[in-house]
Amino acid sequence: MYRSERSGVLGGLSRVRAIRLNDAHVFCTPEQAAAEVRGALELIAAAYRAMGVVPSRYRLSLPGPGGKYAARPELWERATAILVRALTELGLPYEEGVGEAAFYGPKIDVQVVDPAGRESTLSTVQVDFHQPERFGLHYVGADGARHRPVMVHRSVVGSVERAVAHLVERHGGAFPAWLAPVQLAVLPLGPEQADAAAALAARCLELDLRAEVLGAERGSPGPGCGRRGRPRTWRWSARARPPTAPCRCGCGTAGGSVRSRSTRCCRASPSASGRTPSNCGERHPGRVTLPTPGPAAVPPQNPPPPVSRPPRTPFIQGLFTDRTCAAGPFDPSSPGPSACHTPSP
Repeated sequence: MYRSERSGVLGGLSRVRAIRLNDAHVFCTPEQAAAEVRGALELIAAAYRAMGVVPSRYRLSLPGPGGKYAARPELWERATAILVRALTELGLPYEEGVGEAAFYGPKIDVQVVDPAGRESTLSTVQVDFHQPERFGLHYVGADGARHRPVMVHRSVVGSVERAVAHLVERHGGAFPAWLAPVQLAVLPLGPEQADAAAALAARCLELDLRAEVLGAERGSPGPGCGRRGRPRTWRWSARARPPTAPCRCGCGTAGGSVRSRSTRCCRASPSASGRTPSNCGERHPGRVTLPTPGPAAVPPQNPPPPVSRPPRTPFIQGLFTDRTCAAGPFDPSSPGPSACHTPSP
């Protein structure tokens, strides 16, 4: 159902414009209306126990001042009496809410409160004498005469969006196992265990558990897979230089990045073909197959000794800085580093 809500009252999943209603309309005789309302309240209580939802209060929504309600006071009184009777028979305390009724009749609103203290209506039961009369509905009674039926609106969990919003707030995102579409998955290790797995799944179904047997055709995470069973993929790093592809012009050096769509060979060196970086106009495609890496280079057994360099002294020009000068140690009596005004590289 779609409802034109003002933008100022929209909020998350609690109040939306596109609503998936859990609603039913029961047509019955006036004598059956009280029993139908009582049955609807018992069904709501059972659904709340299954979901772990605790109602905060029951509100008897009555009409208020104004002309938005159907002008049949006698029908309003009959409908209100039926709702009060059902609440009394079940022993449910209720509060009257003037001005909260629908335009066609009174209703019972089941209110819930989330952990943030926000109250909302999750379930409703309404008695409607107005719309069966408006649509000209009738039934033939035991006496052979026509009679007007009563319509009972029954919404067990209200809208799916508001119910999900309440469960999200109540559980904080850590949903219980009963909310999972599949509560138990049986994974046989081999074909010889298929019969035992099927028997276990059937036993779980008998206990009202949603169970499935996951065979080998569903796949399983292997050693070469990443998190959640997905294959590992290459990810570019902002700190690492992307790999390059060799230039196809024969210049003998690496060309552009394989990540780019089209790159000129700007780092080529002179080769036998005589092409240089200035005259190499070869363009590389965006995706180039990288060459197969060869064997790793073996480090030499006797590496050359490291090159010794003279120690670098601080450069002084009125203030101590982190720049250095290669002119030698500082001597105040000689025009050494103090006379050098050029920062060392």
